[in-house]
Amino acid sequence: MTKKVGYLGPEGSFTEAAAKAVLPDNDRYPYSTIPSCMAAAAKSDIDIAVVPLENAIEGSVNMTLDYLIHKHDLPIIGEITVPIEQHLMVHPAREKDWKDVSNIYSHPQAIAQCDDFINNNLPNAKIHYTNSTSSAAKDISEHPGFNGAAIANYLAAEKYGLKIVEQNIHDYDNNHTRFVLLSNKDNKDSFESKENQSGKTTLMITLPSDYSGALHQVLSAFAWRKLNLTKIESRPMKTGIGNYFFIIDVDQDMDDVLIPGVIAELEALGCGVRILGSYPCFLSLSLEVKPILE
Repeated sequence: MTKKVGYLGPEGSFTEAAAKAVLPDNDRYPYSTIPSCMAAAAKSDIDIAVVPLENAIEGSVNMTLDYLIHKHDLPIIGEITVPIEQHLMVHPAREKDWKDVSNIYSHPQAIAQCDDFINNNLPNAKIHYTNSTSSAAKDISEHPGFNGAAIANYLAAEKYGLKIVEQNIHDYDNNHTRFVLLSNKDNKDSFESKENQSGKTTLMITLPSDYSGALHQVLSAFAWRKLNLTKIESRPMKTGIGNYFFIIDVDQDMDDVLIPGVIAELEALGCGVRILGSYPCFLSLSLEVKPILE
């Protein structure tokens, strides 16, 4: 059955490419912001929301985490990791004099990923943050008078008729982003059998109080059961300075013994535990982004 899949748009975004890679035969709907996409899934306007969660260079997308924790009770039902290639693109009218542009438009994470290139090549350009890389490309396409450039992917350049003048301008190689699929319905049957599939369980843990050794006790509950943790991150609880919860990724699906045993032990210690999802993880080896510079 065809699903309605929302993603951070507009068309040509990395998120659309991720959605297409993991859910190729479903209807896709762009949303202008991460919160609006997640809200649509919470209200069942769409079946699945695809949003960015973490970049290998810049770390977690805090907006996604905060809305997942504080605003919407949307289980994570899947994850896909995709390679990220950031390119500098301009309106065709500015292809020859791109080094004279005075404005750069892109998503804050993309800008941060390309900091060295910007400082070395366009140090005087004014930075403008957009909701997504593809919205930056769309803005440049529709407003040639901006005297600007966008940082986005090949798909956006192709979609909006821009010229890529510098390729792969991100500061580090192996640039990848994790995207999560969120749904308040059981939509795991939407995934086709794919290669490079693994399982993961994500937990949110709050400590009973700020005392010496509290985090050590939490981690010990995983360690003696030999459960591998792929990520531990603290985030503010928004209840006062110094109050944090922890997001922990366990490198396996929910089982009947080990992870439930961890949860029971942590709750006995007075910790709060919330399961954010136990889900399949996919790795996309390529987004079929083709070089177009000679």
